Amino acid sequence: MLLQAERESIVEFGKRISSSGLTKGTSGNLSIFDLDTRLMAIGPSGIGYYETRPEDVVIMNLEGDIVDGDKKPSSEYVLHATFYRKRPGVCAIVHTHSTYATTFASMRVPIKAVHYVIGTSGSATVPCAEYATYGTPELAENALRAMGDAKAVLLANHGLVTVGPTLAEAFSLAENAEFVAEIYYRTLAAGSPFILSDEEMDRVIGKFKTYGQPKKE
Repeated sequence: MLLQAERESIVEFGKRISSSGLTKGTSGNLSIFDLDTRLMAIGPSGIGYYETRPEDVVIMNLEGDIVDGDKKPSSEYVLHATFYRKRPGVCAIVHTHSTYATTFASMRVPIKAVHYVIGTSGSATVPCAEYATYGTPELAENALRAMGDAKAVLLANHGLVTVGPTLAEAFSLAENAEFVAEIYYRTLAAGSPFILSDEEMDRVIGKFKTYGQPKKE
């Protein structure tokens, strides 16, 4: 089976985004890009995360052609392919409809640095892209432009997109973004949140570059 490991990883992390509450029902999607074959593995459209099997995951090229698989791909395959074409180093994407991030997306308000962990996105804010209909090239271009060099973006009236070199990192970032969105929402409800300064966030983002265990050569 073509890109079997990637297919199995998408099934595993699909269950994780569902069980963690980052998305509801069959909404959201995730993918992995293989640098060697220049192909992406992406979840199927409309199949529950706990019902998805590795063989249901669709293998596509970046022009939108199905290379392997008999299922219809996620409706957001254009968004995924656009990022892989235009953002070097991005090899995994997680798109969720998590409650608090989507609340801010629906207000078209960026998530601000009420907690330092937002720095895992490579930015002091999670910006919000201009609205476009789901599944369209316009949505993909809006998201790419708004995200810039960071790793997370809100889709207006839609949800959250996170990217990374691995699916595990993109998933972790989606969890962090939802956590900060919830804290931001709750502090706004309680009063006036104190937003960390750009100078402090520059320090935090620098520290995150060496966070965790050293990578083995």
